[in-house]
Amino acid sequence: MSIDDRSLHFSGNRTGVLLIHGLGGTPIEMRFIAVGLARAGYTVSCPQLAGHCGSADDLRATRWQDWYASVLAAHEKLRQHCDVIVAGGLSMGAVMALRLAADRPDSVHGAVLYAPTLRLDGWSIPWYARLFRLVQQRWVADLFDFTERDPYGIKDPRVRGLVTAALESGDSSQAGQLSTPGSSMLEMRRLVNSVLCSLKSIRQPVLLMHPREDDIASLRNTFHLQKHLGGPVQVTVLDDSYHIITLDRQRDLVLERTLRFVADVRRHVEEMAAEPMRSAEISSFRGGNPLPAV
Repeated sequence: MSIDDRSLHFSGNRTGVLLIHGLGGTPIEMRFIAVGLARAGYTVSCPQLAGHCGSADDLRATRWQDWYASVLAAHEKLRQHCDVIVAGGLSMGAVMALRLAADRPDSVHGAVLYAPTLRLDGWSIPWYARLFRLVQQRWVADLFDFTERDPYGIKDPRVRGLVTAALESGDSSQAGQLSTPGSSMLEMRRLVNSVLCSLKSIRQPVLLMHPREDDIASLRNTFHLQKHLGGPVQVTVLDDSYHIITLDRQRDLVLERTLRFVADVRRHVEEMAAEPMRSAEISSFRGGNPLPAV
């Protein structure tokens, strides 16, 4: 049985933003930010990652390279229409955005990372789940199952109620999987490991936004990236949100900072593109014909 494609796309100007949802999540996680960017005139793509928005078996059948292939395909489509591209992602999607920035330095001009997750060390993660770090093989990993727990990454009671109802309905296209297979968690760890060794090579500007009270991934995740990334880094710490900051109480602030960052990246790329033209004009002036004698 095929999975319905829930990807989101908004056509706009020649600045594109690629937004990547988290593990076991859906493009709906990114919709509020995507709509805000689209209203500002940007072209926005929120791809549905391979194996997502279906059953647990659909997700279990994929590896991180399959998820990344979905990101690469969306990036390639954006390249056909956009001169400037910013990659963004939530949780594991933020790690995917870093992978893309490392692999495509000439066509990814900046990255926005929402609650980036290198390891699950938030306050709601049970201590025994951390023993999963010892697991190295998929067949062993699939003996584990990671079930979402209250507060489901949401501090706002109203939004949490909507997310809880969607999760419990079994419709994974709305709020994602209630349970994530252990093999998928292992694949996420493999993705993270592939990115950690490339952090210094990522020289594009990066905006990190992370909640102080993150229930899934502590601030240590963002501080590690801030310390080890190779380019300019901005950090915004949110004081009234849990993990899914793109939907939670401070989503308006998250959108505002995103809009400002994308505008700054666009301006920087345009200035860099204009610099050789100015140099050529100056060179042409200096090498031109002398003024006629009076």
